[in-house]
Amino acid sequence: MSKCTIDHSLEDVRNKLSEQSTFLPQDIYEQCKLFLDESLDQVMLNEVFHLLKKYDLASDEVKEQKNIELRKLI
Repeated sequence: MSKCTIDHSLEDVRNKLSEQSTFLPQDIYEQCKLFLDESLDQVMLNEVFHLLKKYDLASDEVKEQKNIELRKLI
């Protein structure tokens, strides 16, 4: 995944998760919600945000890769 220099707030990440909720596998969505209740550093917030970013527009292959990465994080 590409990296960017913008720091995303917890609120940004929660909003992105909400936006993508209907496209994500239910287990990943639920685990991400719980994961975001933990005290996360900026690097982790950015990582989760970028995995969720444009999830709905991704090909099945890209979605599967994002799913693997999200499961590793959470």
